[in-house]
Amino acid sequence: MSSQRTDNDTWDIASSVGATAVLVAAARAAETVRPEPLISDPYAQILVADAGTGAWECLLDPEVVSRIAEADAEIGALFEHMGSYQAVRTHFFDEFFARASAAGIRQVVILASGLDSRAFRLAWPTGTTVFEIDQPKVLEYKAGTLALHDVNPAAARREVPVDLRQDWPTALVKTGFDGAQPTAWLAEGLLMYLPADSQDRLFTQIDELSAPGSRVAAETMRVQAEERRERIRKRFVEVAAQVGVEPIDITELTYEDPDRADVAGWLSDHGWRSETVASNDEMRRLGRMVEIPDSGDESFSTFVTGEKV
Repeated sequence: MSSQRTDNDTWDIASSVGATAVLVAAARAAETVRPEPLISDPYAQILVADAGTGAWECLLDPEVVSRIAEADAEIGALFEHMGSYQAVRTHFFDEFFARASAAGIRQVVILASGLDSRAFRLAWPTGTTVFEIDQPKVLEYKAGTLALHDVNPAAARREVPVDLRQDWPTALVKTGFDGAQPTAWLAEGLLMYLPADSQDRLFTQIDELSAPGSRVAAETMRVQAEERRERIRKRFVEVAAQVGVEPIDITELTYEDPDRADVAGWLSDHGWRSETVASNDEMRRLGRMVEIPDSGDESFSTFVTGEKV
């Protein structure tokens, strides 16, 4: 269990879970300028640039990335792997929304949206509404920053400034959500920041709000061996000190619960057809797998999709 989280904790874009959103945006920005990028996010750099200083800066500095690899080859490989992982994950869920749109779904809900820019960068069909749910300060930062750069959404975008541990369904409906319409839901980079019971409650609420034909996509993390996780954490801290980077310890923000429900199984048990894709398999399919020494080829996560029958 996390040692920095409490039941009612809050954050802005530069602290706690909010800072992880900047890290993810920085990874998208770095991918966007690669010679053959998997995804293109022209707004990620804008969102990172106005977030101040932090660990995310090293993701955009090739010299720092090289120095990390020189200091510790395994940590360098892990660093490269996670950068590619973020690109593959983004690509996977972009495709999820493309398929949902092609199926006629025009209502989208992005849970814990952070600095997700899909409402602005994807080619949404006419009539699509994208609801973004997150902490008020996070939504305020994103909307304000992009407005300063004259960036407008590509679909009707509606903010739902509420913590997912609170009564977000009521807030969502008050913002215009129509439970009679099929919905495409996304829980990306979210579940590991919720206790197991909160995850169960979240999917129960999604199910209650979903009309037949709705779709859901989620990223689920495996429970990692405590010994290996601690060893990698210590090595990363040492490398970060050598290269002058202030690390964010994600393990201090997440909940490692061995009794957490399997999302695909939960969906199947509640009337959804579900499918899973191991992240390593998707990385190999897209030619972006980076082998990590002593990893046992265990995938960092599983991508789960479901359709309500």
